[in-house]
Amino acid sequence: MPKKLLALCLVFIFTITLHSQNNQQKTNSQWLIKNTNVVDVLSGKILKNRNILIESNKIIAISKKNKNYDNVPASNQIDASNKYVIPGLWDNHIHIEGENLVEDNLALFPVYLAYGITTVRDCASDLGEKVLSWRDQINSGSLLGPTIFTAGRKLEGINSIWKGDLEISNESELHLMLDKLDNYKVDFIKITESTLDGSLYTKSVLAAHNRGYLVSGHIPSNVSIETLIDNGLSSIEHASYVLRLGSDENEIISKLNSKEITKSQAEQLYYKNFNQEKAISNYKKLAKKGMTVTPTLIGGKQLAYLDENDHKNDAYLQYLTKRFTDNYQWRIGRMAGETAEQKQQKKDKYKRIAQQVPLMQKAGVTILAGSDSAALNTFVYPAAALTEELELFQNAGMQPKDILKTATINGAKFLKKSDTMGSVNEGKIADLVILNENPLIDIRAVNKVYGVFTKGQYFDRENLNNMLEIAKNKKIELDEKRK
Repeated sequence: MPKKLLALCLVFIFTITLHSQNNQQKTNSQWLIKNTNVVDVLSGKILKNRNILIESNKIIAISKKNKNYDNVPASNQIDASNKYVIPGLWDNHIHIEGENLVEDNLALFPVYLAYGITTVRDCASDLGEKVLSWRDQINSGSLLGPTIFTAGRKLEGINSIWKGDLEISNESELHLMLDKLDNYKVDFIKITESTLDGSLYTKSVLAAHNRGYLVSGHIPSNVSIETLIDNGLSSIEHASYVLRLGSDENEIISKLNSKEITKSQAEQLYYKNFNQEKAISNYKKLAKKGMTVTPTLIGGKQLAYLDENDHKNDAYLQYLTKRFTDNYQWRIGRMAGETAEQKQQKKDKYKRIAQQVPLMQKAGVTILAGSDSAALNTFVYPAAALTEELELFQNAGMQPKDILKTATINGAKFLKKSDTMGSVNEGKIADLVILNENPLIDIRAVNKVYGVFTKGQYFDRENLNNMLEIAKNKKIELDEKRK
């Protein structure tokens, strides 16, 4: 990077940091978003011609535009006429991962804000302690980025395929690891099933639940979804697991446990025997039990259509280092020998999974929008993948008003933060995105960001573009340094 450009970037970073520090000190400073359309995510309606008065980082009043706000400095008044204000977006499933990608991940934090994402739910990684530290720095105002809720590190079995897990083989080790997570002050517990025995997995869910945690996880092949819910599972991560609910899950699990069939054969039976009416009936049962599902469609879609989409010229790659994207090859390599039939099967399965999302939502299941963006997830780009996920929901048949809930109030409700987050209401934290277009007509309007208010600061389009430029140049700098 030219020295002059590097110096300019450093000045801008310093300015943002200083602005953040000043805003922390000026707790009584006020901002006004004027003459705008407020999107009420709870009712799915537009509140026209509203003024939003903000003090520090909290919404203190929402009123009709004829109210007098002369006390607000002109420099802090934002004219949002003919614009639409929504709550800051939530990506409810990401992984900030990679022990050798610390700088790479940190450089992407402002990119989330530039995409209108003010909150993320990090579902554990090998950077667990670092992410916890970043969470606290963002909360204190010393680091600019989205609010982070994190599981820290996830529970797994011995010799898991994932790096940095808390591996357990018995209940004693389980409680030691839960003690560790208690000390970390994690926001929820994440459990996966690479090598974790189904029985111990179930006990892990129950133990975490009994400690008062929300528990998110995958579904082991030999334990039913109903059993895990009854033991305290709070959310199913990835909609691929819910395809089980279109078959007699207990019968297939019984055959699996008696070794009549293999795990691979069980998966084939779930797909082959899938009955949509049975699935919808079971979705209603999930809803009655208060279950939440984070579909993460985008990852499956990217892999299913890898043979049709050339990602070499994707614009977002300008923000990702070579070291980051080198991780994409492990999934690409695993798919290299697939036949045309196998590729079509992947597409068909993706389509069926996507079809389930609006059906689950109509049945009453709480849906969370989450991208599963991570260095290990091929072409699932941090920040950008969330807006793609929302578009996939719309393509599957969900209505924009329901889609918007999945990326705003639903995340807040799941984490029991809806009293202070997730919607544009008086008394709530002012995480707000100003859009040029109405997202209740077409959810793709979330890509038309005019400005973002978060952490007591307002970033107009120019500032957001500067953030993206800095991220682009940081990528260049890191790639050059590592040659």
